[in-house]
Amino acid sequence: MSRQDRDAEQAGSGSVRIRLDKWLWAARFFKTRSLAKQAIDGGKVHCNGQRCKSSREVALGDRLELRQGWDERTVVVKALSAQRGGAPQAALLYEETAESKAHREQAAEQRRALKALDPLASIRPSKKDRRQIQRFRERNEG
Repeated sequence: MSRQDRDAEQAGSGSVRIRLDKWLWAARFFKTRSLAKQAIDGGKVHCNGQRCKSSREVALGDRLELRQGWDERTVVVKALSAQRGGAPQAALLYEETAESKAHREQAAEQRRALKALDPLASIRPSKKDRRQIQRFRERNEG
């Protein structure tokens, strides 16, 4: 029996069993299953408040905490799918909690505020600027 036949049989029986890494991939949190597995193994994904393995089976109502870069999300599993669909379909698989949305927006606002305080930190000096800096340093050293 092939994997697809087994998945179809499970879907028909009403008890769909999906691995966590596969669900995260289908819900479009990660581009590939291997990236989802790396995040899970690295402790970036928690299920119901506990660290988990990529082979853990996801159930409806599970609460997942995900860390991706600067963002931390808390989502509740609303539907199960083993197939990766479009973004509108993937958005139906989960619901982000209200406090998670508020926390992400607040963190993004803080990052924007910090960036606004030092706008020149990310700008590299041009060749002309570097020459002027060098001349200034030479004059003020001696």
